[in-house]
Amino acid sequence: MDTGLIADETGALRCFWHGGLADYQRYHDEEWGRPVTDDTRLFEKICLEGFQSGLSWLTILRKRENFRAAFAGFDLAKVALFDEADIARCLADPGIVRHRGKIVSTINNARRALDLKAEFGSLAAYFWRFEPDASERPASMDYAALRANPTSPTSIRLSKELKKRGWTFVGPTTVYAFMQAMGLVNDHLEGCICREKIERLRNEFSRPT
Repeated sequence: MDTGLIADETGALRCFWHGGLADYQRYHDEEWGRPVTDDTRLFEKICLEGFQSGLSWLTILRKRENFRAAFAGFDLAKVALFDEADIARCLADPGIVRHRGKIVSTINNARRALDLKAEFGSLAAYFWRFEPDASERPASMDYAALRANPTSPTSIRLSKELKKRGWTFVGPTTVYAFMQAMGLVNDHLEGCICREKIERLRNEFSRPT
């Protein structure tokens, strides 16, 4: 049976999806699944997940610094002020994904994110309201469970809520990938060297309110 785990040269097991690539493995080990409360990082991630649509996360990861440069470090207030000149600048930037709809979406979502901050105090306080209840989670996060769940009831609900609030490029699959990466769920596979570490971080984590 395929466990979805791959071993490195020391025999340590990790989730399969980084493929042994050094930069991707570093992302797996040091970022993916760790709880995040920083609004800039949350906004960056949900925007980059939107840019990923139709592409691989590795493609986006390797362009992340270029995206940060193009979008003012994903500073909400700055991106919200982007205009047609900024859209043209981004469309001419070979270092990012030059998709007008996704560029416009990022600007729009910055404005909607400022609305959320005004209402809830922070993006973190809003997004962490959607941490799934344990009853929604699989009994064991094995390879079959991971493959079977590109969305969840909570990601569907959050996607609908964001769309009602005017956000774009936030479908349920995009939102679930965001939740996985930002630590709202722990989807490191059973047996992965990171799973227990992430569980400890989540247990010690103070949820924003």
